[in-house]
Amino acid sequence: METTLQQNISHQIIEEDAIVQSKTSSFIEANTLPVTLEHLKNDCIIPVFAKDNETTISHYQFINTVKNVIQDVLGYQGNLVPEIRVSHVIKGRIPSAIGKPAKDLLEEEKTIYYERMAFLFEIPEISEIVNGNPLNLCIGGVRAYNQENLFSKKSIEKFKLFIGFQNKVCTNLCIATDGLKEDLRVSSIEELANRTNILFESYDKKKHLELMRSMNDYYLTENQFAHLIGKMKLFPHLDKTIKNEIFTLKINDSQINSIVRDYHLDENFAKSADDKISLWNVYNLFTEANKSTYIDSNLERNVNAYEFINYLFKTLQNNQTDYFIYNNTIAFS
Repeated sequence: METTLQQNISHQIIEEDAIVQSKTSSFIEANTLPVTLEHLKNDCIIPVFAKDNETTISHYQFINTVKNVIQDVLGYQGNLVPEIRVSHVIKGRIPSAIGKPAKDLLEEEKTIYYERMAFLFEIPEISEIVNGNPLNLCIGGVRAYNQENLFSKKSIEKFKLFIGFQNKVCTNLCIATDGLKEDLRVSSIEELANRTNILFESYDKKKHLELMRSMNDYYLTENQFAHLIGKMKLFPHLDKTIKNEIFTLKINDSQINSIVRDYHLDENFAKSADDKISLWNVYNLFTEANKSTYIDSNLERNVNAYEFINYLFKTLQNNQTDYFIYNNTIAFS
């Protein structure tokens, strides 16, 4: 970054005993449940590679490693409590409970771990106002064991890391392309920490904020928005050769329906009284709808939404017409 996170944090540290406020909604919903770091550490078994019984890097170790990087490398001294969401619980039992009916199992006879996990650390000391919305810096990651071959010998393990902002109006994540490492492969905790630091250093915070602010400069009329929605609905059914020539949109039909509903009803990002909607509001409708995406593909779709809105921005800025946008009634604020 042009100004490092360490420099920002060192000037804005809060008290260590700061109260952690509870959230009414999460950065991801879908089929997920909230858990604590202590639960992952004390109550969950650690999956192994079946052919050599070598341990994987656990969810707890992943989260704790990122936390240590934030504290040690970036010099952060605030109160770091991760928001953790999990899904796809894998249940088991201890050997002495073999043959026992499931309904009769005691709690100490059960074992669990979660196939998919996402977490987020919020850094409220680094906060920006973008288009009237407070955005706090956030850092997090995803681990999905379903993307590992646990039936083989120990191999390089896959993680996802991100750094970006969270819109405090709606808890939506705002992640730029350079803020996501979606295919991070490491073999040790030390390597994971090193690669985490590299991602932090490569993220261009200033550029990200400027691009998000510019989204508020252009808006769509209701006819343009309706045209956009119709084309998004048609996109999955296009011939492959046609798809290859236009922007690749990663969004499903139910999420498009959510965007249409919120275009009319969302408390913060609905259309204006004159039936126009800024690209900033459209972006937040996209990121809100993306909360229903499963953990293992959520971050990629979030970044795809960011890229798509910037694509629409450039199309309007250049007064162009393409598959998604027509400019017969181009509007500039």
